[in-house]
Amino acid sequence: MIEILHVSKAYAGSGREGVSDLTLTIRQGEFLALIGPSGSGKTTTLNMVNRLVEPDAGTIRIEGRDTREADPVQLRRGIGYVFQEAGLFPHMTVAENIAVTPRLLGWAEARIEARVDELLALIRLDAKAYRDRLPQGLSGGQRQRVALGRALAAKPHILLLDEPFGALDPVTREAVAGDVRDIHQSLGLTTLLVTHDMTEALLLADRIAVMREGTLVQTDTPHELVSRPADSFVAKLIETPRRRARALAKTLAL
Repeated sequence: MIEILHVSKAYAGSGREGVSDLTLTIRQGEFLALIGPSGSGKTTTLNMVNRLVEPDAGTIRIEGRDTREADPVQLRRGIGYVFQEAGLFPHMTVAENIAVTPRLLGWAEARIEARVDELLALIRLDAKAYRDRLPQGLSGGQRQRVALGRALAAKPHILLLDEPFGALDPVTREAVAGDVRDIHQSLGLTTLLVTHDMTEALLLADRIAVMREGTLVQTDTPHELVSRPADSFVAKLIETPRRRARALAKTLAL
């Protein structure tokens, strides 16, 4: 469980708060999507969970422990993180990229090799075909799958996703997103996804937290969010997937 309690963070040099008195709980085993426009504070919030960004005020607890009591490097090694642009090491093979954290943790080589093969199966990449490839020889979707494998290599209980599907084409995006949801379910992860795409949030998340200008506007299940938006801002966000659905229905009826 992740507890974000009255957390605030000002943008460096501006004095303006990017996150203001935010309180949010992500339950154990939950898939929560954090959504909002650019500058709403969602990525800052995500990065405060693993202390890539330090809060100016408030407390963040993981499984009841204040994250400030943990060594930040050790904290991050126990939390999976997937970036928008994959962030693979270009000089390392697929297997070497996935093995980064286990090697830092001092795992035995045989255990690392077994874990790499296990993860390649999980992310739907054939080990014989892909383990020795460099990132430049992969498609965007394949790179993002490898980034997911790397994030899961040390068997974390928490997975942080910072707009991981944004650079993918629509077909690949849907496939990778569906696999992420399946992996979340099968491994019993607690997952926090940052996205600006309401359709994506509605399809993937157990709950959705809407942010605007550093504050939390509404947190609800997809059904409740659609049925009872808290204000006109949330209603406008919901209208986008509705408009797409109406346009698609009209096109298919032609």
